Amino acid sequence: MRYAAIDTGSNAVRLLIADIIQNDGKITFKKNTLVRVPLRLGDDAFLDKNISDRKAEDLVKTMSAFKNLMDVYKVSDYMACATSAMREAKNGPELIKRIKQEANLDLEIIHGDKEAGIIYASHKGVDLDESKTYLYIDVGGGSTELSLFANGELVASQSFNIGTIRILDNQDKEETWREMQDFVRKHTKAYKLIYGVGTGGNINKLFKLSDEKDGEALSYTKLKSLYSYLSSYSLKDRINVLKLNQDRADVIIPACEIYTTVMKWANIKSIYVPTVGMADGIIQTLIEKNLLK
Repeated sequence: MRYAAIDTGSNAVRLLIADIIQNDGKITFKKNTLVRVPLRLGDDAFLDKNISDRKAEDLVKTMSAFKNLMDVYKVSDYMACATSAMREAKNGPELIKRIKQEANLDLEIIHGDKEAGIIYASHKGVDLDESKTYLYIDVGGGSTELSLFANGELVASQSFNIGTIRILDNQDKEETWREMQDFVRKHTKAYKLIYGVGTGGNINKLFKLSDEKDGEALSYTKLKSLYSYLSSYSLKDRINVLKLNQDRADVIIPACEIYTTVMKWANIKSIYVPTVGMADGIIQTLIEKNLLK
């Protein structure tokens, strides 16, 4: 059995096709295929509050390609979610209808709370110590989702309109940063020791650049020095010398800013990077939905 997840983000659009494994009554999944297309819908949505004709065309073509791939892989269930950029684009609902007509695919624009919930669902695939306290930090192009776990239970979760594309486009607001700081301070003050868990493409890339061993945590100090190291290169050199993808080379700097800022507010000394994200959370959500049938 195979499920598919489509994550229509502000920087990139992803398709994850996963094989569902049933073993001794336990259901898990194994990633089969991952396709990432850097459409950057956020540039249009955050500046013009509208997805341009060219990007709308590219999105419809991408969704048609994803639907064809899902058919070839004989996917039995899927869920397609659009987040921050499509939430803010006035022509978002119109685009959803067009995708349904031309690609025969149901794409849903989800609220920030639902997005945080789906990202929270991704933690089930991560092997962490339930006796510890963790702050999940998921940084996207348009929003950052924070979820605090203590004793294996979700304590608080919220989505904030702070993301890498928003920062690059100078569309992040000071009051939103304050709101996020208040959330972190309020919910973390009762805990003495908190570990970070970072999800999203940028933290995965930062972890690779850190040369830490898989499963090891990335220290706040190491992340700060990575930020200084990357910032010392021009955008052109981050692409040509450091060999970063063009659509990663600019967003990695504001992403690093968000992770280190949240870690500082919560007094987090190290962050785990389990290479899961929104798409994994969607697969987990599908597993739970189909279990209840």
